[in-house]
Amino acid sequence: MKMIFAPDSFKGSLSSLRVIEILKEAAYKVFPDLEIVGVPIADGGEGTMEAMVSFLKGKYKEVRVKDTLGNEIKATYGILNDDSIIIEMASASGLTLIPMEKRNPLYTTTYGTGQMIKDALDEGFSKITIAIGGSGTNDGGIGAMTALGVKFLDKHGKVVEPIGKSLVEIADIDISGIHPRISQTEFTVMCDVTNPLLGPNGATYVYGPQKGANKKELDFLELGMKNYARVIEKKYYVEISNQSGAGAAGGLGAALMFFVNAKLKSGISTMLEKINFDNLLENTCCVITGEGMLDWQSAKGKVISGIGLACKKKGVPVIAIVGGMGKGAVEIYQCGVDSIMPAINAVMGLDEAMGNADELLLNAAERTFRMLKVGMEINNSERKLRNNSYVIKNGG
Repeated sequence: MKMIFAPDSFKGSLSSLRVIEILKEAAYKVFPDLEIVGVPIADGGEGTMEAMVSFLKGKYKEVRVKDTLGNEIKATYGILNDDSIIIEMASASGLTLIPMEKRNPLYTTTYGTGQMIKDALDEGFSKITIAIGGSGTNDGGIGAMTALGVKFLDKHGKVVEPIGKSLVEIADIDISGIHPRISQTEFTVMCDVTNPLLGPNGATYVYGPQKGANKKELDFLELGMKNYARVIEKKYYVEISNQSGAGAAGGLGAALMFFVNAKLKSGISTMLEKINFDNLLENTCCVITGEGMLDWQSAKGKVISGIGLACKKKGVPVIAIVGGMGKGAVEIYQCGVDSIMPAINAVMGLDEAMGNADELLLNAAERTFRMLKVGMEINNSERKLRNNSYVIKNGG
């Protein structure tokens, strides 16, 4: 009997790999001979690179790059096979790299993300996937594109500093020096954000406040982003301002779509495609997935909904073991998930729950597998009854 364990991380307490370890421990108590396939899952946010590299038995490459504030650091990207790599932009241009008191998207840059892309191009990789969650930037992607050879010029023809504050100064763009391998490379961006580049639902006003910008700074950044978009649209006769996802990662989405012809795709669908999840489902009796908090958002393109929908197509039942259930959690049933098992088993605060995450998850997992065993025994009993009825009816 084969089961697949494909959980997301339980944010703040357990990695997806640790969740799989705990699920295995509980499963073998109930089903000692069970065949288990552990598949760490992420949807484009923190842990995506680790999940893919771990499952595909890839490796990492370390690169010296500039971080979100321009300081030199070591960052890594994941090598999945001979021609494919995965980059988490947060490892070079993430919000968590900036001390709280220094957070201000006027002065942050995606340059380090561009340096990782450049290194991968120099190494000859032809399929580059970029997970763009967790950014600390609002530079429209000019930092990353500068690292790839694009020049953003002010009215005097001088190259501007590739930070958010400089967007308002851009008067011209020179792409003649862009990395030559870009045209031969397939770029995929893992992104579930649909925000446009500009406006009240755009990159600046929606995500700028959490990156440290006040109202005055937001208005200035939006002015710069409008100028940036206007220069691109006027010179290259394209429309980028209102494209879905252009506002992702402080406008990096727009830059990747325009300058490197990247395709923005759902994070979870990209993940499942990369690991050939549909093929794994062959001869699988059940899939166990999970995350820290299951609520209405989980049904909107997150890990559990992606797993559920993939399994629904193949007729494979799915159980979600989760830390807790929030408002609208039952909406997940519409996505192919058959049952939910919360780990919280008593009244407790968040700190207590997260501090005892291992024990709580182990307990919930064992309850889940015991219930599955009961279900199988009921099924066997019903089959025996049907067989006996048949024998009696036919005079056996």
